[in-house]
Amino acid sequence: ADKLVRTYKIGLGLNPIADKEREGDRATPEGEFYIFTKNPRSAFHLSLGISYPNIEDAERGLRTGLITRAQYNSIIRAIRRKQGPPQYTPLGGLIYIHGNGASSDWTWGCVALENVDIEELYRAIPVGTPVVIKP
Repeated sequence: ADKLVRTYKIGLGLNPIADKEREGDRATPEGEFYIFTKNPRSAFHLSLGISYPNIEDAERGLRTGLITRAQYNSIIRAIRRKQGPPQYTPLGGLIYIHGNGASSDWTWGCVALENVDIEELYRAIPVGTPVVIKP
């Protein structure tokens, strides 16, 4: 299939270099995700929910004792079903691609775009679309 490649200016978390590891670290997660929800009533113009935590995050969280086996199993089940993973574990959650400006790194771990750019993405991509966030 043809891929549409477009470059957007983005703003990241207030801790823009580190990979997200836990709730409150203000880092943007890195890895392979998918859009699991679309929010037309976002406080940040429009938003697309990213499937964080992913399997790798869950494995790290279990290995380091940050999450329980039950939380791990719940994350894995959701990812395998292409659903939204649990958003309220010690790994953190509520990671979105949203509007309200990309002039600085100001989010708590999300990816911020200019409003015109999130409008374009919001219209163009369905739930389930793969998202890769690289350092």
